[in-house]
This record gives sequence, C-alpha cells and structure tokens, in this order.
Amino acid sequence: MSIARLSLLAASLCATALQALADGQDGYVFCDNGLRCIAAPCPSNSALELATGEIIRGVVIDIDGLPQEDKALDLQDKLYAGTIVIAGSIETRTQTFNGKRQIVRTLVATCIERAARASERRHCSSR
Repeated sequence: MSIARLSLLAASLCATALQALADGQDGYVFCDNGLRCIAAPCPSNSALELATGEIIRGVVIDIDGLPQEDKALDLQDKLYAGTIVIAGSIETRTQTFNGKRQIVRTLVATCIERAARASERRHCSSR
C-alpha cells in the first residue's frame, strides 16, 4: 500500500472516530476473555468501556455497521486479541438460542478508533 493511500486511510479512520465521539458513542476494547461455556449465550467475550472502566462480560459484537475500510482481513484476529479500540454503543437485544429467547448485550460497532494499549487489554485472555 502506498504512503499516500495509507495516509488517506488513516485520515478517514480518524475522521470517522471523531464523528463517533461527537455523536456520544464510547470506545470499547472487545476481546475473548478466556471463559468458556456450555450453553448460549456464552460469556466468553467481554468489552471494556473506556469511559467508565466497566468490563461487560458476555457481550457479542455486531460489525455490520463498520465502514468497509475498517473490515480488514484480520479483523476477527484483532477482535479476539483485543488489539483495537472500537467506537460504538452497547444495546440490549433479544436472540433465540435453542428455541429460547435470551437477552444479549451487543456492542454495535461503528468504526475502529485506534490500537488498544496494553493496559486496556488486561481483561483479554491473549494479553
């Protein structure tokens, strides 16, 4: 990738992240927390809300709203490891698992803000 294209991509990501913050969305570090389950919904993912320091366990992520340029080939690896900060909001949604309706907290991602710091990844299993 050329330097000019990389600079344009970085500027685009920054503008998107700034707009998300202006819209009142928070930053989250979403990752695998090392817990495993035997029934859905699973508590194996968590999200650290950077504004409050709260760790939200058992959250799922909805990446459908991410801009195409944020959907990198290794996005799933970055989410698993918690190496990126995601702008978005937490919503409560209802999903059906094995015929039972469950309430699931969902991080609705709107853009990638930046790389996560090591201190922001402490709740992740891959740190």
